[in-house]
Amino acid sequence: MKSHVWRPLYIVVGVVALVLLARTILVPEDFGIGERGYMYGWHRKGNEADWKAVKVKYKTMDFCKECHQDKYNDLRHSPHAAIQCENCHGPALGHPDDPPTLTIDRHRDLCIRCHARLPYNGSGRGAIRGINPETHHPEAECVLCHYPHNPKLEAKR
Repeated sequence: MKSHVWRPLYIVVGVVALVLLARTILVPEDFGIGERGYMYGWHRKGNEADWKAVKVKYKTMDFCKECHQDKYNDLRHSPHAAIQCENCHGPALGHPDDPPTLTIDRHRDLCIRCHARLPYNGSGRGAIRGINPETHHPEAECVLCHYPHNPKLEAKR
């Protein structure tokens, strides 16, 4: 065969050899190995203890329900039912041990990120009732008139 066939073949063989060498060096021995042999997916038996030590940052609505049943009930029966508490209040990582870690943000930007009117009629985002933040009471916080856990109810003061 002529050299124009052998040279690309040598390059391909060299690249494959480099990939296999890199895999041997970089991939841990226990990667993909389980109790029953090889496992598909990104699992390493050797680092399970590391993952068990990771603190969960977000704790879901069920965690909040234990202490805030009234707010939970209001939220579950509202247009905001699909929104997790931590979307607005931030992660509950240190709560309730350290209550200041959870903020009660009453700033209107929090509401406007979903309720600013957008011209996307064909999308789910366009179906959310929107306002023009520059003309809809720009001097006031939304919670003065609207109860965020259930906008159908009057604002609780």
